[in-house]
Amino acid sequence: MFLVAKKATGNNQKGKTKIMTYSSSLASGRGQYMRRNQNTTKYSSNEKSIGPVSNTIILIVLACLLGLLYLTQVTKTNAFGYQIDTLNKEQKVLQQEYDELEVASARLQSVERIEESKPANQLVSVAPSATIQD
Repeated sequence: MFLVAKKATGNNQKGKTKIMTYSSSLASGRGQYMRRNQNTTKYSSNEKSIGPVSNTIILIVLACLLGLLYLTQVTKTNAFGYQIDTLNKEQKVLQQEYDELEVASARLQSVERIEESKPANQLVSVAPSATIQD
């Protein structure tokens, strides 16, 4: 496909035709925007977004972080559970020891109270007088 364009620039080049191909017509279209020895700046308003692969990787990393957070919390809970269990066992042992001491204290106090009470002081001691024989 050839395009024919007349170029009218100046007095001595009147009527001169130039055959343009498809590629040269594209190059001439770009030429008006970017010229040689000129600073050009191109602004693009396209917003960059995360691609599907990056999005998947980010989701995997977030899932791993949440899993790690969950594991640390479970580990802490288990550690506290072991401490609570040992403290409960120690509490049961101390409670049994307390109950035994309380019973022993009650026994000792009852003997002392009986010896010091008025009816116990008025009792007569009984000695065996004789033995029974068959």
